[in-house]
Amino acid sequence: MEARLKFRETQIGKQFYKNMLANEAVLHHGPAPVATMELMKIRASQINGCGHCVDMHVKDAAYAGETSERLALVAAWREAPYFTEPERAALALTEEACRLADEPGGVSDEVWAEVQKHYDDEQAAALVAALAQINAWNRINVTLRNPAGGYDPAEKAKRYKSTP
Repeated sequence: MEARLKFRETQIGKQFYKNMLANEAVLHHGPAPVATMELMKIRASQINGCGHCVDMHVKDAAYAGETSERLALVAAWREAPYFTEPERAALALTEEACRLADEPGGVSDEVWAEVQKHYDDEQAAALVAALAQINAWNRINVTLRNPAGGYDPAEKAKRYKSTP
């Protein structure tokens, strides 16, 4: 499979990509747990059907030491014993934030209350920003049919001079 457009080779794509990477750096060095955000990115990408991003974030999480059991069960997190209560709150937020059209009020008060129970305002803001960011990435990659499989997590580690 080949992408429909080499987005980063267009002028608008170059600038947009640069800005998106700047957002990624803010989130990577921000107040919310990076591991939790990787789980959220995986789940959002599964919901949005973005194989490119599922591949990337599963690899990033594994590279950072995430277990194969947890990675295999992100889509079934409710039934799996491997996730903490804060991670469950973040994953519930992910599902509702990715499926805004399915619920007239968007994210439910119950889910938001769980987020607030486990995360302070700065962390919650980072989670919301990470969801906006991954949804944008998903929409670009799905629209352009960017293929999965070619991502190397060591490149991201070098960019941030740490593990993903």
